[in-house]
Amino acid sequence: MSEVSSKELYEFKRTLKELSEKKGRGTELVSVYIPPDRQISDVAKHMREELSQSANIKSKQTKKNVQSAIEVIVQRLRLFPRPPEKGLVLFVGMIPKGGPGTEKMETYVFEPPEPIQTYTYHCNSEFFLEPLQHMMDVKEIYGLAVIDRKEATIATLKGKRVDIIKHLTSGVPGKHKAGGQSQRRFDRLIDLAAHEFKKRIGEHMNDSLLSIENLKGIILGGPGHTKEEFLKGEYLQYELKNKVIATVDTSYTGEFGIREVIDKSMNLLEEMDVIQEKQLVQKFLKELIDEHGLASYGEKEVRENLQMGAVDTLLISEDLVQTRKTMECINCGHKVKITYKDPNEDKELVCESCGDKMKVVKAKDLVDDFVKMAEEVDSTVEIISTETEEGIQLFKAFGGIAAILRYKVN
Repeated sequence: MSEVSSKELYEFKRTLKELSEKKGRGTELVSVYIPPDRQISDVAKHMREELSQSANIKSKQTKKNVQSAIEVIVQRLRLFPRPPEKGLVLFVGMIPKGGPGTEKMETYVFEPPEPIQTYTYHCNSEFFLEPLQHMMDVKEIYGLAVIDRKEATIATLKGKRVDIIKHLTSGVPGKHKAGGQSQRRFDRLIDLAAHEFKKRIGEHMNDSLLSIENLKGIILGGPGHTKEEFLKGEYLQYELKNKVIATVDTSYTGEFGIREVIDKSMNLLEEMDVIQEKQLVQKFLKELIDEHGLASYGEKEVRENLQMGAVDTLLISEDLVQTRKTMECINCGHKVKITYKDPNEDKELVCESCGDKMKVVKAKDLVDDFVKMAEEVDSTVEIISTETEEGIQLFKAFGGIAAILRYKVN
């Protein structure tokens, strides 16, 4: 399964923020989470049952709004013969726009970034967002392995979810009482068996972890020195070997050992995303101060570089809240594009060609505008948080828009 990119995570966060601001007048906002293995016909049957139950709601207005929301959900379900690969989420309800009588039915239907685990129907004055909010933490996959001479366990960690991939046992003999030549021969047999076991571990890790796109890193654990011997040897494919970020001592092997590895590595794992963001901004700053550096910043300059296809990596602050509006003259049709720092700003403009008034014909989030341009020229997009000094610097000193270039632009 492919990983959630920083751009997708940004869009997901923005959708969640929008949904969290929606409030109903009563308990009339309906949230439905459908796992990928749930039959749509079963969900539709449950919706009809809820429609029947809603007849018992005392408030006439709330009853009407809940029933309308459920009917919209039933209609939308007809568009899906089965749930998408990761399941389906539906948020439907009457949202007030001002005073009484200004409610408008709003509908949000989408596939979440991670698979839904549990079927949920929820009706309240707010949309039920907790399962999606947990998904925001699920950005990276780490490979985990606990190894000693007797056994090994391979697992993956995604957010808070641990999946055990393989448990292996070695059959390597323990201590013995033989002496002299028998002891030396026995030692050689033990070393050979341990070597073969480490080869098996490496083969299973190569098979299960190499196929994971954007694997963030690997952590090895175990109670003895076997994990270090495994790392120093030629057991792991070189790409995976380069992804080993730490080895930790554990008291256990097996699933308990995996849990111990996670507990002892939490600080490291939490820092990994921050480190990556810091490195990206630091790389941009290094290019910026170099006389021949490949860097640009600011909306106008970065936009021009994107149009030329010169941008390798686009850095956008997640705190950037601006709107790109297309204005058209109501008389001669002349068009201009202007960026507004306040999305709600609606300054009246006069056409430079004929002097008549101009009106807004299109408005687009500035981040979306830049992301679309970057995708058209195959530039990498990185959404940078303001949780680090570098992220704050990108937002405040460089306007939240910067780029690392493919080549020097005169």
